[in-house]
Amino acid sequence: MVFTDPVANPAAEADTSGSYQRTTYAVWEITLKCNLACAHCGSRAGDSRVDELSTAEAFDLIHQMADLGIKEVSLIGGEAFLRKDWLDLATEITRVGMRPTMTTGGFGISERTAERMAEAGIRGVSVSVDGLEAVHDKLRGRKGSWKQVFQTLAHFRKVGIPFGCNTQINRLSAPQFPLLYQTLLDAGVSFWQIQLTVPMGNAVESNQILMQPWELVDLYPMLAWLSKTGHAEGLQIQPGNNIGYFGPYERAMRGVRFKDNQNVFYTGCNAGLQVIGIEADGSIKGCPSLPTNAYTGGNIREKKLEDIFYNAEELKFNENAGTPEGTDHLWGGCKGCEFAELCRGGCNWTAHVFFGKRGNNPYCHHRALKQVANGQRERFSLKTGAAGLPFDHGIFDMVTEPFNAPYDDPLAFSLDKVQFPERLVASYEGNLLAGLKEHRDKYLKYYAERFPLAQPV
Repeated sequence: MVFTDPVANPAAEADTSGSYQRTTYAVWEITLKCNLACAHCGSRAGDSRVDELSTAEAFDLIHQMADLGIKEVSLIGGEAFLRKDWLDLATEITRVGMRPTMTTGGFGISERTAERMAEAGIRGVSVSVDGLEAVHDKLRGRKGSWKQVFQTLAHFRKVGIPFGCNTQINRLSAPQFPLLYQTLLDAGVSFWQIQLTVPMGNAVESNQILMQPWELVDLYPMLAWLSKTGHAEGLQIQPGNNIGYFGPYERAMRGVRFKDNQNVFYTGCNAGLQVIGIEADGSIKGCPSLPTNAYTGGNIREKKLEDIFYNAEELKFNENAGTPEGTDHLWGGCKGCEFAELCRGGCNWTAHVFFGKRGNNPYCHHRALKQVANGQRERFSLKTGAAGLPFDHGIFDMVTEPFNAPYDDPLAFSLDKVQFPERLVASYEGNLLAGLKEHRDKYLKYYAERFPLAQPV
């Protein structure tokens, strides 16, 4: 997941002709080398790529990014600081007038390293934390990694680097979210980005930890309550690309950081519009999370960045946003949706790694509410495994079945499994768990009346 500053991060703006003016920031995987072994790592990070850019090539790319008008470059890995010249790259990014930020697993950053990061001009860091200690260490594949996260946060605080955290939501981490919220708040974290784990890379083989679509109905009341609580207490929760869409909490969760939160909602995938992804070998994609083979528009060893950015079809699939053709790619549950023109199928990364193509996103709160309210649920299962390469994925089958069909899975998520800090339970007027269930049931009733499905299972 990528750390972004909503103030500094440029957005896609409409010009007078009605088409989109592409403005962007870059997320740059500078190495695939990593000192963790995450069970949910989409890039299967560990060893360096055999053909990573040299220092000279990386400096040339920095200058090309500046010439293109990029304002922010977020350094990621693997683990970015394992590349020997990473601080030289950050210093050069700063020198040419761009804003360097970073996403890290936080394992092995000393106070002196944090000082050197500040000297290089790194303006913000997001540290990954995926649950409380036992869950985090299990998912990250290294004992002691959780303790290291909070040591790293302390180092950043001491040297004055702004920091936040990011967390993937899955069946292991979701029940701990309120406790993790309290832990991050106590640690002085003020910015928390959240994202659903999806089946890319290592997560294909770990797909049993993924949320099933109907579990979102129980998840979102808890996330919305935490978002509201965090806004009041100074811990801003930012939904990632695959959180949403257009359910009853959409504006509340996305708009809570802004004064006019009634006008903030999801407006579709921005790959190639707001962001480009760069792999360590110089391959250019419209989004850092997208699968390499299907979405790489070129390599800076063969073409200039400007040429790839403006001319590669692989980076322009969102240019028809807001036009009648903007929904042509939709299929399955997203085709014909009430919000199709705005949402355009949600996060293309999420859809593609489930089904091998974009346009049908199973992780949609609105869609899950419609299904469950009408006595149905969608369930996915792995059909074809992944090849074992970075950014690869399998193919999943999706079935629609009665909501009460037999299903025995000890990892299945529900509100009854959520663990709450005593402080937040005591501060809630009434029974907190019962209150969240009441919210869930209220919206299920509304959806049953407002969105009846024509074809019951």
